[in-house]
Order: sequence, then structure tokens, then C-alpha cells
Amino acid sequence: MLKNFKIKTQERDVVPLTDNIKSLVAESGIQEGVCIVCTPHTTAGLTITSFWDPNGFLDLQDEICRLIPTRIDFKHQHDTPQDAAGHVKSSLIGVNMTLPIHEGKLLLGHSQGIYFLEFDGPRNREYFVKLHAD
Repeated sequence: MLKNFKIKTQERDVVPLTDNIKSLVAESGIQEGVCIVCTPHTTAGLTITSFWDPNGFLDLQDEICRLIPTRIDFKHQHDTPQDAAGHVKSSLIGVNMTLPIHEGKLLLGHSQGIYFLEFDGPRNREYFVKLHAD
């Protein structure tokens, strides 16, 4: 089963995906297998992190921007310096993840969630979820 989800993002957005993905797993009836999540964008990423404190999302984006700041001396300037920085961020953070499905549920920690990270934006984005049964 492959499902395409569309989302709208803002600049430096962190979009929760967990509920949509958990619902898809439940609807699928798959008891044991894998869930693959991916996004086909070069200025966005996917991560798993805690959802307890929303300020953690601000810290996450702040630290990513501190490590990879937008600057004009990138050797590739496809569209803008922000776009160039987004390419580096996306490559380092990653655009896909694989999660086990066990007893009909994603294997996530009790405080973990799946999030889409926008490194450019605002944009119309998409992500895909592929489910495989064992």
C-alpha cells in the first residue's frame, strides 16, 4: 500500500505526521511489517523527536540553522542562499525513514513523533508512506 499526503508549510515549519501515519497503519490491518516514510524534496527533511514540549521544535530548527546557516558563499546557488542551505540541511537530516510495525502499531517510543521539517518555504509539499506486510 502506498499513500501520498499533501501538506502546506511555512518557513522553518515543523509539521506533525504521526497521527496520519498511525491511522494509515491501523486502516491497513498489517500486524507485522515495515512502514517507509519519504519526501521527494531537496529542501525538507523527516525526523523523529519528542512531542512533549513544543519549544523543542524551535530548538531543533534553531540548532539546524546554527549548524548550517544561510549564507551567500555556498558554491551552488540554485535559486537563493536559503535554497542552497536547505539542500545541505536536507542531505544531513534525511528524507526517508523506515519503522517497524509490530502487533498492528508503529514501534515508536511513548513520547516520539514523526515530523516533516521545512528548510525553505512556504511551500506545497508532499510525503509518501509505503506499508509492507511480513
